[in-house]
Amino acid sequence: MTTPETKLKSQAQAVVIGGGLVGCSILYHLTKLGWSDVVLLERSELTSGSTWHAAANIHGLHDSTNISRLQHYTMGLYKELEAETGQGCGIFQPGSLYLAQTEAREHQLRLQAAKARYYGMAFHEVTRTEAERLHPLVDFDGVRCIMYEPQGGNVDPSGVTMAYAAGARARGAQIYRNCPVTATRMQPDGSWIVETPLGEIRAGWLVNAAGLWAREVARMAGIELPLVPTEHQYFVTETIAEIAALDRRLPSVADRDGEYYLRQEGKGLLVGAYERDMRFWAEDGTPAGFGHELFADDLERIEPNMLRAIARVPAVGAAGIKRVINGPMIWSPDSSALFGPVPELRNYFCCNGIIPGFSQSGGLGLLSAEWIVEGEPKLDMFGWDLARFGAWAGRDFTRARVRDQYANRFKIHFPNEERPAGRPVRTRPVYRQQKEMGAVFGLNYGWEHPLWFATGGEPREETVGFERQNWWEPVGREARMLRNRAGIIDISNFARYRITGPGARDWLEALLANRIPTSPGRSCLAPLIGKRGGIAGDFTVTCLDDGDYFMVGSGMAERYHRRFFDAVPLPAGTAWHGATEAMAGFNVAGPLARELLQPLTETDLSNAAFPFARAARITVAGIACIALRLSFTGDLGWELHCAEADQPALYHALLTAGSAHGAGPVGSRALMSLRVEKGYGSWGRDYSPEYWPQEAGLAGLVRMDKDFLNKSAYAAIAARPPREVLRTIAIDATNADATGNEPIFDAAGKPAGKVSSGAYGYHVGRSLALAYLRPDIPAEAELSVMVLGRPHRATVLQGPAFDPEGRRLRA
Repeated sequence: MTTPETKLKSQAQAVVIGGGLVGCSILYHLTKLGWSDVVLLERSELTSGSTWHAAANIHGLHDSTNISRLQHYTMGLYKELEAETGQGCGIFQPGSLYLAQTEAREHQLRLQAAKARYYGMAFHEVTRTEAERLHPLVDFDGVRCIMYEPQGGNVDPSGVTMAYAAGARARGAQIYRNCPVTATRMQPDGSWIVETPLGEIRAGWLVNAAGLWAREVARMAGIELPLVPTEHQYFVTETIAEIAALDRRLPSVADRDGEYYLRQEGKGLLVGAYERDMRFWAEDGTPAGFGHELFADDLERIEPNMLRAIARVPAVGAAGIKRVINGPMIWSPDSSALFGPVPELRNYFCCNGIIPGFSQSGGLGLLSAEWIVEGEPKLDMFGWDLARFGAWAGRDFTRARVRDQYANRFKIHFPNEERPAGRPVRTRPVYRQQKEMGAVFGLNYGWEHPLWFATGGEPREETVGFERQNWWEPVGREARMLRNRAGIIDISNFARYRITGPGARDWLEALLANRIPTSPGRSCLAPLIGKRGGIAGDFTVTCLDDGDYFMVGSGMAERYHRRFFDAVPLPAGTAWHGATEAMAGFNVAGPLARELLQPLTETDLSNAAFPFARAARITVAGIACIALRLSFTGDLGWELHCAEADQPALYHALLTAGSAHGAGPVGSRALMSLRVEKGYGSWGRDYSPEYWPQEAGLAGLVRMDKDFLNKSAYAAIAARPPREVLRTIAIDATNADATGNEPIFDAAGKPAGKVSSGAYGYHVGRSLALAYLRPDIPAEAELSVMVLGRPHRATVLQGPAFDPEGRRLRA
């Protein structure tokens, strides 16, 4: 390893800033993918910051399937690292016991067990007798369900970090300790100049893995990361006689309903907690000189958690405390990593805010290296992509969300749950009116948008859980209203773009895979292809005039898609800009949509004059709108996009006109049900870079007789048969519906596929799901869907459950 006096080399393919666990893992994985000319810069010694004092627990299961796959890769990597480098990682894998004290936790664990079975991971239920044999110190009274993960355990923080570093150095990487970064400067060619006391180095890619100092490093590049540190405590007991008498190591205990974690440490026990009375630290910036320091003990704050641990494992209360660790951790607003290239910069990668780092370090390092070297990770990681947050995620929002995440670390994240912390952040002019109308709101890329509308004495706060909740009936009322008459859906949270100039069509042709319309008033659906040939996005593109295009896409992916837009050079005199903040909109849909709208406009809305997939600039109640004859509901309908300032007047006019037809406001929960009935996929759920167009039913929208972004990647997989195919299934369910990621098994018990979206179809009266299934599974086949982690009979439908021939859509 280099010494502080060594002069820095002049250039490298990639420079990683931060010598903690994750920085060393990224360095190691870059070398594994063939980049040997890589450098890591560490301000002090390796493991400084959060790494050295971590509890270093490892576990594989997570509510997100891809995170489970990432964590299982990490757990399996540590022994390979030891064998490869000769550096011990201090691996202990006596297993982990997961306890469910509530019905909801039992649902969560059973669903995770079903996913483990699907992917061949080790995680299964054990009896109380077996659990008592595995861990005789635990009192299992009141536990409904016990799961066992044989590979669970812990590792040595320093050993793992040093093993990553040794493996990277063996493949040519260089590591400079005591080498703080003082400035970073982007160059015209996209490379970076990194300044340090040892000199400057030019980096092809710059990787911010600076942990507690990620904010400060990011500010050198002119960006703000939504991160804030907190204190976190755990303690280790003195020797416990019962443990000293054993000839084996005890499994760890995950009692998340008790809000603590517990494992063996030496001949005692380590107990940690995420207390409600949490403490922020260094909110304005991590001190430059901070390294291996700890905070003063403050065990009173975690006393309620300790008492629950003692009740479950009485030996904890009988033992003395040997030492207390109170150190910093740095959090994102949703406690997930901030991961990926910064969309506004070139060749600047972040991997920050990692909480269970020792369960995720290997997977994060691998996916980071794939993204940097190959242009895209193999797994869809949008849930961790830093592009899920924008400038709207400021200090107050981040602080409020981190407080909520820390204090509720072990609380179940239920399907469809919308936590209120830090909200509202971004609202539209009709927000207050909608609230007065009974709207219950959700969050989409910072925007408040109506999920459903309470009426009469219905509660205006929703309950959460795995089973059907208090919003199920109101959402059904809205869905039936739209299908039988009409509904007005606020679609202001959709992302909107304007592309103008003489090269507007040429740019869109070069970006998207479908043929772009040339005639004013024509619209098309166009996929965006990723680096591996999958679906990176889907857009509605409308030609308003020669050199004037209007494009609509996923609202939550607005910043994410910027990476792709910026990858295609703009022709001279041509520009694209986001119009989401400047515009708002509504979708008027249902069989009476035409009757509702026609009195408000002089434009002829007849089917002959304004057919499906056409567009026009029209006035509605005197308000200028871009009208698209499209609807995500799969019913007759128009999207109306207007200036944000005109939103209240347009809403008033639509609601007034709708009342005469028994129509009213409809929220996005009903929209989910309606689009699943119609079999429409949604980006981020049913469409992602992991799925090929021929699997998602979008191959017909890819035109190989033209050039488009990543065409060669699609060409490489276009002729391959689908691995899975997106289908609609009907599920025999009475108290819960599929929501996404539920495994599906065939009649022989073999994996058949997985749910991508699910909802109750109120119009057709069936619980439905969109699912990716093995292509050999025929229509009408009977399957088992693991709703609530238990098998539910399901049938594969021939096509969409609603209007399979599209007659209503084109009426």
